Amino acid sequence: MMRAASPHAVDAEALLPPGDAALRAAMLGWREALARERRMAANTVEAYERDLRQFLAYRAARFGTPTIAGLIALKPRDLRAFMAARRAEGIGGRSLMRMLAGLRSFARFLEREGHGSVAALGAVRSLKVERRLPRPLPVPAALAMTAPGTRPDDSREPWVLARDAAVIALLYGSGLRISEALGLAARDAPVPGIDEVRVTGKGGKVRAVPVLPAVAEAVAAYLSLCPHPLDPEGPLFVGVKGGPLSPRVVQYAVAALRGALGLPESATPHALRHSFATHLLARQGELRAIQELLGHASLSTTQIYTKVDAARLMSAFEDAHPRARRLPEPRREKTSGPPDGTDSEQSPSSRAGYVVRSSVPSERRNA
Repeated sequence: MMRAASPHAVDAEALLPPGDAALRAAMLGWREALARERRMAANTVEAYERDLRQFLAYRAARFGTPTIAGLIALKPRDLRAFMAARRAEGIGGRSLMRMLAGLRSFARFLEREGHGSVAALGAVRSLKVERRLPRPLPVPAALAMTAPGTRPDDSREPWVLARDAAVIALLYGSGLRISEALGLAARDAPVPGIDEVRVTGKGGKVRAVPVLPAVAEAVAAYLSLCPHPLDPEGPLFVGVKGGPLSPRVVQYAVAALRGALGLPESATPHALRHSFATHLLARQGELRAIQELLGHASLSTTQIYTKVDAARLMSAFEDAHPRARRLPEPRREKTSGPPDGTDSEQSPSSRAGYVVRSSVPSERRNA
């Protein structure tokens, strides 16, 4: 007697990526190559695979089961149509750029495996998207978030508050990502007497970062209060049940601090890392050293913080300098010619709405 299928049964075929067996095998090999050979972060590999699945689903809905031969025969108009459809769904330029990067990565894999070249991808230019500047916190706000006395939620257990304070101290004091801080093993706990700790960053790259005395004291305070026995090979930071601490818990803790201190929505855990780099640069920190501390593979990634510092300096200049104040442009009356013999064209500073007043007499200026 045959059993009726459960209405909640999952169709195994629906979980597979669109395409025939050969294309699915190629996708599996490509994913393994990204993680093993190129040592890409797990989130990047997942995003690339998701973008490729979406493209294949788009092709399957219009032209049937995708195949490797069908991808090789793609035309530029096919890719542009997919990008236009994604744009119509509200997908931003950065996501479309990542989508193209993922498709090109898969195309290179197919070519390396001897399937041929996807020439259409070379004919589609990447979108030009202005890179957003990091939004660091002011020094007083960053210090307030890491201060041991800042406790927006006294209802939680003291050891939980100490744990969150230690994680946040590592984010700002050592410039770590959340994944790097939560990836520390208990045996590597940066306690007083240890001035550096080795962390594993993106792509499995290991680097040494300094540990400030205040950070070490915060970690020691957490360890002295933690009720769970920590396995030396296990995670340093644990949840209320003793398991690995979730990044979401850290995000909630930072959100609570943000509300208590009246900080903007941009005050996120990653903003503390941005603040670490920006504040070092503002105090004449060497760019190469900051690159190593952050674990950036390319100096160009670190150089974005020079633009942040320049923007901050220009903002301070415009706000404080008496000759850079933005004043309302005076109303002009129509006349047959310049009233004082000066050039009738506005200067660049006047057109921009800035009035620069000179204290030099006109006789000396004309000398």
